[in-house]
Amino acid sequence: MKIAVVGVGQMGSAIIKGLLNHHEDDIIGMNPVNPRVSKFAQEAGFRLVNSSEEVVSKKPAVVIITTPAKVTLAVLEKLAALPAHTVIISAAAGIRLTDIAAILPTNPLAAIIPNIPVAVNAGTIGLSLGDHVMAPAFDKINHVLAPLGEVIRVPESQLGIVGTIGGCGPAFVDVLMDALGDAGVKYGLNRSTAYRLAASMVNGSGKLALQTGLTPAQLRDQVTSPGGTTIRGVEALEKSGFRYAVLDAVNKANG
Repeated sequence: MKIAVVGVGQMGSAIIKGLLNHHEDDIIGMNPVNPRVSKFAQEAGFRLVNSSEEVVSKKPAVVIITTPAKVTLAVLEKLAALPAHTVIISAAAGIRLTDIAAILPTNPLAAIIPNIPVAVNAGTIGLSLGDHVMAPAFDKINHVLAPLGEVIRVPESQLGIVGTIGGCGPAFVDVLMDALGDAGVKYGLNRSTAYRLAASMVNGSGKLALQTGLTPAQLRDQVTSPGGTTIRGVEALEKSGFRYAVLDAVNKANG
């Protein structure tokens, strides 16, 4: 399948990396001339074009838009000549599906909020579908997104909070891993081992939650034996306002 990623910034680059990991599709990146992007395309091995007209001429099956919101509608105007069957997937925050439909009224549309771990096929992707996405178009959307990570379908009105938790959450977890790394160093681990330990723990905890379907509270109870070390640590987190700090971080990021 021919897939065009329009906008090869941080998120566009992450999506391209995740797609290339599967070696199944013909990937085209579009970006204004930029030495960083040119070097990335050469090293990663995908075709790079520098104009919307070139994207249209390639007739991709799917176009993923990752441009900044302030230029997205102008870019879409230049893509209006795409075939009607081309699926448009927008990752441009703040751009509504109705805004896109006003420019591309006959194309199947979807909006996504992905996060950077899509680069290693472990992303969290909020997905909202447009009104006219039928089975063939949905199959294309699923073909593109499923290899990138966990796809969570929500109404478009909920993409904002999905983006906050899924998109900002990795930074919050990074702060936690950094603190755990400091704790490991305090008790004698070298820095690289401490960070690897923290990252492995987070990876395993996430997989366990996804695969078992248990709630976080249930998973916590599995490792907090009566009178044990873990429950004492949980008590310290509660005393320090850890839970409220997480809620407050989401409130601030979502504001």
